Amino acid sequence: MDTVLHPTEEIAAALRLLARQEQFLEVVDRDEATARFHRHLVLAPLGSEIVPLDRARGRVLATSAVAEVDVPGFDRASVDGFAVRAADTANASQREPRLLKLNGEILTPGTEPNIPVTPGTATLIATGGMVPRGADAVIMVEQTEARENADGTMTIEVHRPAVPGQFIAFAGSDIARGETALRARAAITSREIGVLAAIGKGKVEVYRRPRVAVISSGNEIVMPGAPGPLPPGGVYDSNGAILAAAVEEAGGEAVPLGIGADEEDTLARLVDKGLAAADIVLLSGGTSKGAGDVCYRVLARFDDPGIVVHGVALKPGKPLCLAVTGGKPVVVLPGFPTSAIFTFHEFVAPVIRAFAGLAPERRDAAPAILPMRLSSERGRTEFAMVSLVRRSDADGAGLAAYPIAKGSGAVTTFSQADGFIVIGQHVEAVPAGAAVQVQLIGRGLRPADLAVIGSDCVGLSVLLQRLQAEGLSVKVLNVGSTGGLAAAKRGECDIAPVHLMDAESGEYNRPFLTADLELVSGYRRLQGVVFRRDDPLLSGCGSALDAVAAAIANSDYLMINRNAGSGTRILIDRVLLKGARPAGYWSQPKSHNAVAVAVAQRRVDWGVAIESVARQYGLGFLPVQEEHYDFIVPRARFEWPAVRRFVELLDDKEVRLALAELRFSR
Repeated sequence: MDTVLHPTEEIAAALRLLARQEQFLEVVDRDEATARFHRHLVLAPLGSEIVPLDRARGRVLATSAVAEVDVPGFDRASVDGFAVRAADTANASQREPRLLKLNGEILTPGTEPNIPVTPGTATLIATGGMVPRGADAVIMVEQTEARENADGTMTIEVHRPAVPGQFIAFAGSDIARGETALRARAAITSREIGVLAAIGKGKVEVYRRPRVAVISSGNEIVMPGAPGPLPPGGVYDSNGAILAAAVEEAGGEAVPLGIGADEEDTLARLVDKGLAAADIVLLSGGTSKGAGDVCYRVLARFDDPGIVVHGVALKPGKPLCLAVTGGKPVVVLPGFPTSAIFTFHEFVAPVIRAFAGLAPERRDAAPAILPMRLSSERGRTEFAMVSLVRRSDADGAGLAAYPIAKGSGAVTTFSQADGFIVIGQHVEAVPAGAAVQVQLIGRGLRPADLAVIGSDCVGLSVLLQRLQAEGLSVKVLNVGSTGGLAAAKRGECDIAPVHLMDAESGEYNRPFLTADLELVSGYRRLQGVVFRRDDPLLSGCGSALDAVAAAIANSDYLMINRNAGSGTRILIDRVLLKGARPAGYWSQPKSHNAVAVAVAQRRVDWGVAIESVARQYGLGFLPVQEEHYDFIVPRARFEWPAVRRFVELLDDKEVRLALAELRFSR
């Protein structure tokens, strides 16, 4: 039979409980609290699952999405017009048009060409149509005029000359087969959905969202929407709704378990239910020194390790309890809304993001002036919520940070704040007029940690994947070696991957440096002549030079070149001795993959590409020479942390093994 206490005895028991000081075991600072909490957690994704593409938005890729197709998968027209040989349109004008005989087929999207474009002919082609063999340009229909001949055939007048490659989107110019279209740990938005769809991914592997059980505690808490008026002393449960939404924003899946009264058995059952159903258990409404709090006692029964922090020297947020059991975090947040949501973002959200595979969230900061004196409590680090407004005395250019003095019990404090300022635990007051840094809440864009502009390579993806796995953000622009060198000279990038060979000396990359640039040695790639394995002429050649000579000697053989300014183009011009310009020389796509696609699809017969691409397409390969794929870094950025980490990874054992598997050598 339960013992019934007299009211005065109940009060005395509560006072004795309070006097035991068991609630705050040890008040520690924020960094120590974080260190103790993380020491007992594995801050890594919890696993992966396969989801349909239409359910992938908002998730995080668990494995890199590597293209198994080229996008586009063939050379295609980017305008409505005629597929022509550019040489046939030389010097065309309104007064002296060039006349071309129209072939008897129309190339609409999805139609495979059957008739090659021979000298003096043209083929009608629609936007998106496959460019036929022999054509190296598309001329817009507006720049032509059609004539019907007496024999029923058609001729077109061309009124403007075309240049090779005009209005052609080369195969693989958007995404190349074997290219990492999206790297693991990429957050999937509508833009990434489009990329995944373009490479044919109907399902994707994503990290599992961590499940977070959300429990509100307190006898006074009432569920929103409950019938009838609020009882005396009752408050609607805003914390449960706020925290469930914050869990979703942080990349987790909320598991609302409702409200638990301030009864140890009731809360213990809810916590156990949460541990069985979720990866994290989150309570709010407890951990103060009040006699009515029982959350601490519910968690005190765990000893593996159980409670690791109870009391943090923060304002708001001192009454915080962090525990771990069975490898799962169990956190009791303060009951006041501002304290609850602030401590959630400081201590819980980073764990959810790590479990979900998301990179750590970083806040932007904005300089501002504090317009009024702000007092603080010595001994606790204080986070003062502020609202930013423009300063009238700074011509509209400066900002003033006005404290939101509503207290931690206000529901609207966090939602109205633009950010917060940090006041050190040994500071009693910040004077009016002081310059402060405002940590922004959900405002502004953060630039990438590392900007990479230059030549693309599958080996580069190995390095960048490691950086992203370490939480660094990377922006990559593939503009070719010459474009990367120019970007580095202008100080627009952190790293420029290049493979530029000096035409006179044959040396790679170093001759192109200036006093403001550093060269970081990368790795070596083998360049060679690629052709179809069943080619009766080239497959029997013993060397690349023999193959080039044989192809040039055969007038029916078409080559495919590379874009001017690329390292491969310089190499090709050295291979083509005596300034030879074989058929196809002026077809100049911008990637190794585009070369390989054209050869594999029999639109041309040979070209020059790297060995790894030749292997991807099952092509024959005769080596020409080893090239240096290096990295140019502006001296002013050489010591930047992300750049230094990139350089360190070049000598990482795992990275070197991954590069070796791609047949690249250090």
